[in-house]
Amino acid sequence: MKIVVLVKQVPDSGAERNLRSDDNTVDRGSANNVINEMDEYAIEEALQIQEKHGGEVVVLTVGPDRASESIRKALSMGPDSAVHVVDEALHGSCAVATSKVLAAAIGQLNADLIICGAESTDGRVQVMPHMIAERLGIAALTGARKLTVDGSSLTIERQTEEGYEVVTASTPAVVSVWDTINEPRYPSFKGIMAAKKKPLETKSLADLGIAASEVGFDGATSAVVEHSKRPPRQAGNKITDSGDGGLKLVEYLASEKFV
Repeated sequence: MKIVVLVKQVPDSGAERNLRSDDNTVDRGSANNVINEMDEYAIEEALQIQEKHGGEVVVLTVGPDRASESIRKALSMGPDSAVHVVDEALHGSCAVATSKVLAAAIGQLNADLIICGAESTDGRVQVMPHMIAERLGIAALTGARKLTVDGSSLTIERQTEEGYEVVTASTPAVVSVWDTINEPRYPSFKGIMAAKKKPLETKSLADLGIAASEVGFDGATSAVVEHSKRPPRQAGNKITDSGDGGLKLVEYLASEKFV
């Protein structure tokens, strides 16, 4: 089984994140960039499947040159190789255009199973697995808290607010996972050293048969028109109890339509 894991480099969610003033895109140049947290669970799930059933695990990333840092981090966890789609024309691409690039790259890899995180911490749109599956004409098993592989048959427990749903499909398929599915392993020193020698192939848009006009700002179906910083938190209302504190509290709650 050939498993492709989608990995995205994102600004660290624990630090301040900003948009660029010139084009309203995420400022990745000045950020502390890391692997999207949910993707680490996708990598771990792929490795566990490989350990049980054999096969090959390939990391796939679309991003600028510096995304290679996260690719090597991903490889240090255990995958066999990686593909990095990098092209200056990709800057400003929307989710729709990005899904086209990813689908084209996956098509060239002839994957049996594509695993990704349920969402990225910079976009949080949760649409990428559905878009890729639609473009490839394959099933999408999304929001998995558990994945079982039996030959070419896949079964997931799809996490919901009420519990879970059992969904099945045959390979090839796209599976997105939540952070409840496993506990990602830490890269060992041996794994870190081995990652430096693992194959890392770079592809351009031309290699994928995609024109520059189909991606970036020219090919975007949506754009950020304006942005502003979140306003600082305001001081709350302080009630001094002089015998009527309860009444003042109820009046405040009523004014905010809580009661």
